Amino acid sequence: MNTVLKILSEIRPEFDFSTSEDFIADGMLDSLDVVTLVSAIDKHYRISIAGTEIVPENFSSTAMIAALIHRNGGRL
Repeated sequence: MNTVLKILSEIRPEFDFSTSEDFIADGMLDSLDVVTLVSAIDKHYRISIAGTEIVPENFSSTAMIAALIHRNGGRL
């Protein structure tokens, strides 16, 4: 989880992602941020996230992002 939080803070350093339960609803991530996040996750975890999985629900929290990474073969 710490790596996910680190990646998020590199993308949007002005937010404390550890305090939010829904990054999208709280306005912390927009669609461009999600694309940047997918790229960073792909690179860091050496996985490829399918386009069909790039939906707001999968990026709403660290738990949802961790589950997405795990589903795609990444290890946290």
